[in-house]
Amino acid sequence: MPSFDIASEVDLQTLDNAINTVKKEISTRYDFRGSPVTIELDKKTYVLSLEVESDMKMKQLIDVLISRAMKQGIDAGAFDFTKDAYPSGKVIKKEVSVRNGLKQDDAKKIVKMIKDGGYKVQVAIMDDIIRVTGKKLDDLQEVIGICRTNNFGIPLQFVNMKS
Repeated sequence: MPSFDIASEVDLQTLDNAINTVKKEISTRYDFRGSPVTIELDKKTYVLSLEVESDMKMKQLIDVLISRAMKQGIDAGAFDFTKDAYPSGKVIKKEVSVRNGLKQDDAKKIVKMIKDGGYKVQVAIMDDIIRVTGKKLDDLQEVIGICRTNNFGIPLQFVNMKS
């Protein structure tokens, strides 16, 4: 039976490349010259630590981060900017978590939307992915189309298509 998986993953190497590109651009920009800027990625927990000296520079750094990540193929929705920046001495710090994997409540929303749509598919949550199985490939493609049109607030990838 045909099946595919719905996932929400960020490739670590691509994320690392995007961050290195941001560091390179920030080091050459005139408005950041002479000011302390630190960008660090914790590769185990997928958390970015940003440090700058003012709110304006924090906003500029976030804009550069989003634009460079999108050029690398990372969706802007993968970054969680909900935590507020906090002052620490002369600098302002902000921790940005990168969403990697589907959380249980997000997976339940997607499964509910698929089941309420009345499609002839079976849906199962497996850890941090959702497996969708159906008798016809057309039904699976219809589910992919409906998932792309709905905005769940997280980037979705449709992987492991088997027919």
